[in-house]
Amino acid sequence: MQRILLVEDDETLGETLRDLLSGDGFDTVWVKDGESALEESFKKRFDLFLLDVKVPFMDGFDLLRRLRESGDDTPAIFISALTDIDSLSEGFESGADDYMKKPFDFDELLVRIRALISRRYGASGTVLSYGEIRYDIETEKITRDGESLHLPPFEKRLLKLFLQHKGKVLSKDDISYFLAEDEPISDQALRVHVNKLRKAGFIITNLRGIGYRLEEIE
Repeated sequence: MQRILLVEDDETLGETLRDLLSGDGFDTVWVKDGESALEESFKKRFDLFLLDVKVPFMDGFDLLRRLRESGDDTPAIFISALTDIDSLSEGFESGADDYMKKPFDFDELLVRIRALISRRYGASGTVLSYGEIRYDIETEKITRDGESLHLPPFEKRLLKLFLQHKGKVLSKDDISYFLAEDEPISDQALRVHVNKLRKAGFIITNLRGIGYRLEEIE
């Protein structure tokens, strides 16, 4: 399930967006101020940020600027009643991928959200790549140089998660959450699965006490 961080201080709009996004299959975390948003971004991995500008404690522009400075390249869309060209310019200069003016059509917002997430995860959002390896997430077929690469079911799901978050650190809790495990996976079991992926040619770094990261390659 893809996860969205929604930052909106308007109670009615925030609740409406959370319910609509959740109803469309997104795990939606809703906060009402910039500082809370920053805390959530450090605790969890998100697939998209949906940000209002005029929120308490830290406005959306400053929030996204700080996230980008920290190396967070999660796709971001501003939703704002600020319609002047200066605000639009500042939004993109702070690192936004898109900017929608309130009021907006929810179906249009959904199209833009899916487009950004798909762009992040590869061509048409269905094929993930790593060097000569291709993972078609629709057919669940993995190939290396055109030849099939066979992995057990858990390693296949784990690989998909790593490919969707290349270069990002995933904690054990992140992995358990995204793979919808009922019980947290043990450290030992996770090490075994990660080592099997390493033997298959994937460069995965263990940051002791923090998590695992699939390294970017040329």
